[in-house]
Amino acid sequence: MNSQKVSTTPPSFSALVQAFFTEYLTQQRAMSPCTVAAYRDTFVLFLNFTQAHLGLSPDSTKLIDITPELILAFLNHLEQVRHNTVRSRNARLAALRAFLKFAAHRDVSSLHIIERALGVPIKRFERPMLGYLSREEMLSVIGNPGSTWVSQRDHLLLGLLYNTGARVSEIIGVHVADVVLDTAACVHLHGKGRKLRSVPLWRSMVKEIRAWLKLNPKLGPSSALLPNREGEVMTRDNVAKRLALAVRRAAKDKAALSNRHISPHTIRHTTAMNLLQSGVDISVIALWLGHESPTTTHQYVEADLAMKERALARLQEPDVNIRRYHAPDSLLEFLKTL
Repeated sequence: MNSQKVSTTPPSFSALVQAFFTEYLTQQRAMSPCTVAAYRDTFVLFLNFTQAHLGLSPDSTKLIDITPELILAFLNHLEQVRHNTVRSRNARLAALRAFLKFAAHRDVSSLHIIERALGVPIKRFERPMLGYLSREEMLSVIGNPGSTWVSQRDHLLLGLLYNTGARVSEIIGVHVADVVLDTAACVHLHGKGRKLRSVPLWRSMVKEIRAWLKLNPKLGPSSALLPNREGEVMTRDNVAKRLALAVRRAAKDKAALSNRHISPHTIRHTTAMNLLQSGVDISVIALWLGHESPTTTHQYVEADLAMKERALARLQEPDVNIRRYHAPDSLLEFLKTL
């Protein structure tokens, strides 16, 4: 009886990287295309850095070359040369760590090497205070719909961002079929990690979307609800530029807006803060925004100074005479007997 000989040769670094993307991320984990693209970009940057730093081509790189020193040098390169934020630095490290954990199951002989590399820590950083707009400022930025096609699209775009608290990637990814305008009107948003959530729409928003679809009868179910002039999906940069124009226009009446950095994500924060200040439960806001954990949503509580002031008002000030508690004689007698 012939016995098939099992190969004990560990896979090469190149083979591990290819299997990580073609098998693990896409098939086993079913990661979203955005996540796969982010991991791919990390490896392109890392392999290019390795080639420049060690003189090793990607094909000649070995798992033993992935040392803590190399990873730390790469991370420092991201911050100091590419001027990446600590958050971006940590995201790149997370991608490398995911690969190393995968490689540990495919090449057991390199466990000691991988364990050392996994020892590179995530870098802590201070979270900046969240920027958000008041309701009046937000309404001023949204403004009134103009007479042109672009102005009406921008008005709907900003209104939807405020209504839903959606990320830019989510709002530009909305198709006509994702909008429900009948009973229980809502919009289906495709969030991070292929997570789908539904957010209710204001009646005014439903009315505006109906008018927009009537103005654009060629938009089919698979068409982007908010296309650019060429009928294609808007880009992040396109949305940011349209918002900047709206802010400059609103700053004529709200001068304070002219000195602030307002991004599409600021509108997301504004929606969350307005919900919080209206008394909506933090867990509901987490679902509204599509947060994986309510812990992420707690940063809005930390940023709400008015809520903290209301809490402070319930505390007794130090200079107020606090009456001392006098125990009844029976209790004192009991304590003396202990």
